[in-house]
This record gives sequence, C-alpha cells and structure tokens, in this order.
Amino acid sequence: MRNPPSKSAGAVRIVAGRLRGSRLAVPEREGLRPTPDRVRETLFNWLMPYLPGMRCLDLYAGTGALGIEALSRGADACTFVERDRELARALADNLARLRVPGAEVANADAAGWLAGPARPFDLVFLDPPFDANLWQGAAALLESRGWLADGGFAYVESPREARLELPPAWAPHREGFAGAVRYALYRRSGAVPLS
Repeated sequence: MRNPPSKSAGAVRIVAGRLRGSRLAVPEREGLRPTPDRVRETLFNWLMPYLPGMRCLDLYAGTGALGIEALSRGADACTFVERDRELARALADNLARLRVPGAEVANADAAGWLAGPARPFDLVFLDPPFDANLWQGAAALLESRGWLADGGFAYVESPREARLELPPAWAPHREGFAGAVRYALYRRSGAVPLS
C-alpha cells in the first residue's frame, strides 16, 4: 500500500479460519483504511500459537476486519469500539449476518470508553485514523488503566515514519512494512520469553 487511501468503500475479505472468504461490507468513509489481506495474514501467522481462547479488543474498529479475523481463527471474544455510528452499525450488521459469537460492538469514542471500568484483554488492536495522532494517548490509557493483560499482545499499525512512544512494558515482538505503513506486534511484560 503506497499511501493510505482517503476513502474506502466495497468489501474486505476474511483471510482464514471458519469465516475464510467471507466479505465484510465497507461503507465509504474519509480516512478509513482497512488493514490489507497480506498484512492480516502476516499478523495472524505471528499470533497463531497464542490466539485460541484469547479475549480481544479492536479499539478503533472501523470495518472490524482485525477483530473478526481473530474470532474466525479461534479467539473466544472480541469487543469492537467504533465512534462513527454508521461504521458501528455496519459492523454489527456484518457480525449478525456472519453469525459471529463472542462479539460486542460499542458505539463510543475510544478514549471515553477506556476511561470506564477496565477488564484485561489478551490482544488489543491499536489502529486509529492516521491523521488523528491517537496512538500514544490510547496506549497510555491501555497500560495505566489495566486493559492489557500481563503477557498480552498489542498490535499497532501506523505510518512508516511515525516515531511512537509506547509504554515501556510493551516489548517489541515482530514488525513489518507494507508501503507507507508499519505494522508491529508488542508483548506486555510478565510474559514467558519468546524463542
């Protein structure tokens, strides 16, 4: 992907798992950039040994492709947080149409939602709109309020050149690049060292 598109419309395909090949309807929205198939495939290959039974949080859900891919591949539950009412409704419609168990959609602003009572998640997807510069504030709230479990993973998608200051407890695990996008997986301290 050279530059994130300014608008998105059409469909996103689920890459693997029990929902493999399913398509998610995507409303046209300025700045919406669904994570490409190739990036999702790489990410979930990294997560494959850990994914079964995980509780996930798709914080800036958009299409919900990341969280739905996790559920398709064996995660137990995913909470999707999306402030845009139309996107949240489209996501809920896609989940109902695909009969996805363990999914919850919150039509809310991410920062306000994170201010509520925390429950730890095993995997958090942090992929906010690139032009809003929300990574550090959201990561700080996730860490300080206890949203990410010990040993849990945080997936961060950002512009290739962005220099993010993430919590010190988030140890880099893997990273990759797709055009102008950097995608990285972190693991919160308290985990068994990885080989």
